[in-house]
Amino acid sequence: MLNRFPNKQIGFTLIEVIVVMVMIAVLAGMVASGMTDSLRKSKIRAVSKNLVSAMRYTRGQAVVKHEQKTISFNVEDKTYQAPRKKVVHIPDEIDINVYTADSEVADETRGSIRFFSDGSSTGGWVKLTHKNKIWKINVNWLTGEISMIEGSSI
Repeated sequence: MLNRFPNKQIGFTLIEVIVVMVMIAVLAGMVASGMTDSLRKSKIRAVSKNLVSAMRYTRGQAVVKHEQKTISFNVEDKTYQAPRKKVVHIPDEIDINVYTADSEVADETRGSIRFFSDGSSTGGWVKLTHKNKIWKINVNWLTGEISMIEGSSI
């Protein structure tokens, strides 16, 4: 059989291969940076949900045991502790601020939120900040209800 294009070679040129490899590298970089942001967001979301869970546990213990229970915070060490639970450390890249009743402030770095046997509390809020996002956990003083505002911007 005769070849109609004897000088024509089949395949890709080096430039075409390099261009495709550069495009793949750029796409991989974009995907990796998007995954990193997602991992950071999921980390602070998990910390926030764990804190809300610890607060609800504390409130539940106060109601079930018919006695006051407190969840304690140390903003300097970035820790909190629910009754009869281990101390939980908040990751270093997340900042914590606690606002509570004056009677529950031990010093400039330590304070607590107290829950009473009827479900009410001393009230307050905990604010977790990571980069330019804020997760705020509110505790209603009258009802003891715990709610979270997730990921608002500074």
